[in-house]
Amino acid sequence: MVRIGIVGSEGRMGQAIAAILPELGHELAGGVDKGGDVARLADASDVLVDFSSPGSLEVNLHAAIGAGIPLVIGTTGLEERHHRAIDDAARAVPILQTGNTSLGITLLSHLVQEAATRLGEDWDIEIVEMHHRHKVDAPSGTALLLGEAAARGRGVELAECRESGRDGHTGEREAGAIGFAALRGGTVAGEHSVIMAGSQERLTFSHSAEDRSIFARGAARAAEWLAGREPGRYTMRDVLEL
Repeated sequence: MVRIGIVGSEGRMGQAIAAILPELGHELAGGVDKGGDVARLADASDVLVDFSSPGSLEVNLHAAIGAGIPLVIGTTGLEERHHRAIDDAARAVPILQTGNTSLGITLLSHLVQEAATRLGEDWDIEIVEMHHRHKVDAPSGTALLLGEAAARGRGVELAECRESGRDGHTGEREAGAIGFAALRGGTVAGEHSVIMAGSQERLTFSHSAEDRSIFARGAARAAEWLAGREPGRYTMRDVLEL
């Protein structure tokens, strides 16, 4: 049993995690939202799970360090400065940061990396994602996670080959580019496809989220796995030993 504190408890993911914990045998230590006392919650928890906003990250990191407890970060829309802050905090406490807590997406990213490693740059890579109308960031954190997996497979940085938001007369597709397309509408929990298009053939990897509870279960499993780990920066791939 792990006592889990939720940062962003009133959000969709926060509510889903709180609802699933009793079934999984874990305890809800409490929850906070914007303006709440994260440090107090951290003192009452074995692990913090953060699904709040990028603007709250620094406070949440300090709270985890102050209490000496692990932190699972599922917040998306993070920038380079946020990742530097996570790297610094991971020297003191174990931190698992991911763009998606789904176990299926975690395995999918592994398969995408393996395929990108074995297929040459003459295979074009495009990532298409769709989410509900209320999502505020694009491409999604999951789409970027999959793009990073493809880039790792090719031995490059995603920032060097990323293409997003094509419009107008764009010219021919750049060789080696990894393209992104973001769709928004309705109540879609999450749809992601990685398309690898070669000459006269096409390979598609897809994942469909049918209910938000899959992310909640993954987040709880990540929190359980992270409890008692040494300080460091971890991912969902570590949870599945990939």
